[in-house]
Amino acid sequence: MKTIVVVGNGMVGYKFCEKFVAQATKEDYQLVVFGEEPRVAYDRVHLSEFFEDGDAERLALAPKIWYEEHGIHLHINEQVTEINRKDKTLGTSKGDRYTYDTLVMATGSVPFVPPIRGVEKKGVFVYRTIEDLEETLAYAETVKGGKAAILGGGLLGLEAAKAVMDMGLEPHVVEFAPKLMPRQLDTRSSKVLQVKLESMGIHVHLSKATNQILGNGSITGMEFGEDDILDVDMLVVSAGIRPRDELGKNAGLEMGTRGGIVVNDRMQTSDPDILAIGEVALYNQMIYGLVAPGYEMAQVAVDQILGKSEARMAAEIDMSTKLKLIGVDVASFGIPFMPADKGHSIIFENKTESLYKRINVTHDGKKLLGGILVGDAADYNMLLQLYQNEMALPENPEDLILGSRGGGPSAFGSAMDLPDTAVVCSCEAVTKGAICCSVLDDGNESVKAVAKATKATTGCGGCKPMVVDLVTESLKSLGKTVKVQLCEHFEYSRQELFDIVKLKNIQDYDTLLDLVGKGHGCEVCKPAVAAIFASIYNETANVQPAIQDTNDRFLANIQRNGTYSVVPRVAGGEITPKQLMTLGRIAQKFDLYTKITGGQRIDMFGAQLHELPLIWEELIAEGFETGQAYGKSLRTVKSCVGSTWCRYGMDESVSFAVEIEHRYKGIRSPHKFKGGVSGCIRECAEARCKDFGFIAVEGGWNVYVAGNGGANPKHAELLAEKVDKETAIRYVDRFIMYYIKTAQPLTRTAAWLEKLEGGITYLQNVVINDSLGIAADLDAEMQALVDSYKCEWKEAVENPEIRARYTHFVNSDATDDSIEFVSLREQKMPKEWA
Repeated sequence: MKTIVVVGNGMVGYKFCEKFVAQATKEDYQLVVFGEEPRVAYDRVHLSEFFEDGDAERLALAPKIWYEEHGIHLHINEQVTEINRKDKTLGTSKGDRYTYDTLVMATGSVPFVPPIRGVEKKGVFVYRTIEDLEETLAYAETVKGGKAAILGGGLLGLEAAKAVMDMGLEPHVVEFAPKLMPRQLDTRSSKVLQVKLESMGIHVHLSKATNQILGNGSITGMEFGEDDILDVDMLVVSAGIRPRDELGKNAGLEMGTRGGIVVNDRMQTSDPDILAIGEVALYNQMIYGLVAPGYEMAQVAVDQILGKSEARMAAEIDMSTKLKLIGVDVASFGIPFMPADKGHSIIFENKTESLYKRINVTHDGKKLLGGILVGDAADYNMLLQLYQNEMALPENPEDLILGSRGGGPSAFGSAMDLPDTAVVCSCEAVTKGAICCSVLDDGNESVKAVAKATKATTGCGGCKPMVVDLVTESLKSLGKTVKVQLCEHFEYSRQELFDIVKLKNIQDYDTLLDLVGKGHGCEVCKPAVAAIFASIYNETANVQPAIQDTNDRFLANIQRNGTYSVVPRVAGGEITPKQLMTLGRIAQKFDLYTKITGGQRIDMFGAQLHELPLIWEELIAEGFETGQAYGKSLRTVKSCVGSTWCRYGMDESVSFAVEIEHRYKGIRSPHKFKGGVSGCIRECAEARCKDFGFIAVEGGWNVYVAGNGGANPKHAELLAEKVDKETAIRYVDRFIMYYIKTAQPLTRTAAWLEKLEGGITYLQNVVINDSLGIAADLDAEMQALVDSYKCEWKEAVENPEIRARYTHFVNSDATDDSIEFVSLREQKMPKEWA
């Protein structure tokens, strides 16, 4: 009997055991496993779920009894400390020695902790094991309501950010690179993810190199440079991994230059009796930090030990991955970053919905080469299959991310169109053919049954939507009814529940749950059932508040200070004078804050020519002044409510917007221009689609220029970041003046910048670095424009010569009563208000 010793009982070590006992016979092999953690193997991919209930057993990949039932000698809480290759023995932390015929190194990796001064202080943790999480949770209780930093903006770092937020701490992600998830995402998709995370309350700090950890004994902050300090009460380090390779190094195995035990395509190290798998194995000069390659290595190692010498690792490892980070879908596959000489990129971006989709195709548009998805990765599995199987693309490849137009069929077709050899579950290497055969030939008629039989969906779970489709279509081909239930609490579809509620006249959630459901319900079924009740009985959210969310429950949106908004409907923006007075009276009575939304103007239409001076005479007397679109270029400077009221606000945006609008209100330029001031990165004022925009961030204001909407929309470019208000205004002063001085007539700032040689970099040199030596002149010229402002309508009202233009006759003040004005739309109001 041969003895196979596995050092390491993580996910890959366990997978080796699972695959080995499924193929080997107990009479021929003895399997011995060592794990240094005080528990059986558990699912690190879903480690964050430990915070939900603290139940470590729920994450276990198999109970202890599983090892016993399969004849595996499991040693937990026991570390292998040395390997003697000559005698083929090893020693453990308990002083025991064991012999082996084949040794499998599955020691995995350890968190990389950068050599930062002060990193040993109390309150600094890593994010790797359940014990790490338990220690972090205990410390978080002592700093409840404080701030926690996460060092690292990669996959695990963002999971850690969600974890500390769930602990009741304010999360701050600190990343050395200029973008989040630098290995998986391009700059634009990373920005979309960043905006989404910030809208959820996660603060992001990019391009930050931590010099030291501050604090006397316990952490109080992080210092990045002179006067650049982030005050925090706790730090979680998630800055990458390093292979746990010290055993192999001490045993004299061949090592990589930067660590890792070198293996060939059979998973053999420089000692043929020692194999290495998972994150300790250096294959193709690379450490693979994903579970799927580790599982594939485990299978190859099993095959080699059992004499299947033809088994080999693939020459290239597919690093495609799909994850749900903090509730946000993020996926990348194939070649995510496309060099121009390899193909074209097709990009769809919707910032209002935090969506980004990019596919890379060959120059002829026939093959898919890779892509990135943020915010919506529902099509990931089909896109991955198109890429892996080199399948032909639709005539219009953009349909893959935009959807088919004109009511045509899906650009993807059906999952059943895939070849049987297509690998649907990469974690377990389960093909489409195996899944379909499990249904058609083996009689497994549910996803759960198929998963048990094939192991599909039991890894990261990313393949589940496609497995569901394959099971569904296979059952349909057998003529069987396919049932899709709402959630685990209701074994009915939404349509079936709708019918049950209507036919049985059920009018409350608890009755429905008691009658046809189970458990206590969840965030999936509660709002769905609430919508069913509303559809049938036309009930409002005042009924059954327990199944509504917070805002629906109180019929208002909660604000930063705990107060609520009052937002009457003004359909189409049309409002009567009496309604305006009513709003004013109520706001005054209850001391409410009022703000004009959108373009921040109240337009009044229908005035006759001779009435204009009369109207403006009254407006000016009440403190109004001339508005927009006549005699000047500035339209509006849109703003949000800023930090005064909004719980997400980073700075006071309203007063800033007012100041800017008064500054530029009298300017004339080659074309109209608009501005925006947003109090935070949520961008409610849409500053990045304006000719100039300011966005409050931690540390100051980001300044954007040369964006515009209209027929040819263009996002603004970042001119400067994290500058104070005075500097931000000075830079925009120079930008506008330089634009005024150099742009062609009727050329918007976006088109002007596109034609400017050197683009935004050149403009930054002119405006910020004064590369042309004209900055002082631009400053002085702008100030002269500001100081010389006059209200055109004040002049017209007070100057008889100008006012005479508004008469019907040159020699009389009489009006022409023969002119008839026909109203295009009758302004209507409810009868009770008339």
